[in-house]
Amino acid sequence: MTLDGGTTAESPVVDVTSLKTPPAKQWIVTSSVTSVNTINPIRRIVEGMTAVPNPDKQMIHLSLGDPTVFGNYPPPHEAIEGIVDAVQSGKSNGYAPSNGYKEAREAVAEMITVETSPVTADDICLACGCSDALNLAITVLANPGDNILMPRPGFSIYKTFCGSLGVESRHYDCLPSRSWEVDIEHMTSLIDDKTRAIIVVNPSNPCGSNFSREHILDIIKVADQLKVPIIADEIYADMVFSGKSFHSVASLSENVPVLQCGGIAKKFLVPGWRCGWVAVHDRHDIFGSDIRKGLFRLSQRILGPCTLVQAALPHLIRKTPTSFHDDTMKRLEESALLVYEKLNKIEGLNPVKPEAAMYMMVGFDPVKFPGIKGDLRFTEMLISEQSVMCLAGSVSCNV
Repeated sequence: MTLDGGTTAESPVVDVTSLKTPPAKQWIVTSSVTSVNTINPIRRIVEGMTAVPNPDKQMIHLSLGDPTVFGNYPPPHEAIEGIVDAVQSGKSNGYAPSNGYKEAREAVAEMITVETSPVTADDICLACGCSDALNLAITVLANPGDNILMPRPGFSIYKTFCGSLGVESRHYDCLPSRSWEVDIEHMTSLIDDKTRAIIVVNPSNPCGSNFSREHILDIIKVADQLKVPIIADEIYADMVFSGKSFHSVASLSENVPVLQCGGIAKKFLVPGWRCGWVAVHDRHDIFGSDIRKGLFRLSQRILGPCTLVQAALPHLIRKTPTSFHDDTMKRLEESALLVYEKLNKIEGLNPVKPEAAMYMMVGFDPVKFPGIKGDLRFTEMLISEQSVMCLAGSVSCNV
């Protein structure tokens, strides 16, 4: 019977035993080039450490930027309210637009807008955490064979994303003697016609630094002169210590287009909720519609963060009182200064006083520790003797 109701002649029966079979093959299944090139240097080193904690002391993990680990930094009550309301409403159980609910994007736009760099919901693309936002930003700008500049010391995941894409990572130095300011001359020397973006992380992971307005303008000046966009990793936006001010790159950029990456993980103390964003700042339409369309296409690979978290986002952002953030930073600063003061008294350890975020870099003087071969070995001994896990600074420098 055919689709139009007619009939056809019966097909002849084929004797399958008479068919020739292809020669037998062996199973060969290998991982893709992309997966092979996806390497997280920090994870690789940490997982390769063989140090065994002191059984008489409880393990203290100080190597991961997760404020929830010890249970002393709970999220704001408004975060819980928002999630509970989202669950009970039953309105957020289905798929959201791949770039996120409009109401959630509007709330983000309101929070990050400043007079000199306003954004709307149409400029926001939600992502599964700030790391995913950074992945989107790098992927939308760079092709295999291109290069992207990133800080040293720096967050290793930038290199992880670039490696999987076949994009070269070029590391510009940050100077401990100047509170981790960028070596502008060195950064400039790395830029060529294949450079697609400069990643600027401020406040810094892993340095705990916070750039001045003037220094950010120096970075922007280079990007403007050489016509290179900036990817601003600002997951620690506003998380600065007393006497310091945070300035977003976009708020100071008059000409350079900026992809601003942020999220709720640190400021609202919910890293496991995996909700971040890319905000497109483009005063002179240099990106045109192409980059926005590209971000939207890339967002379709994952279809955005959890819809319950998206639904809770407007309540979380608009209702969390300023006092919550002030208290968080007060406690972080007190802890940071205490650790700095104690370490600064130990001969051979040279901490750089932090100004923001939740990290501190500590210099290791091998001359003062002749029996210890490098800071990685020092951190292994710290685990074995004191059950304290820190990340060797050289890991962040050799990204």
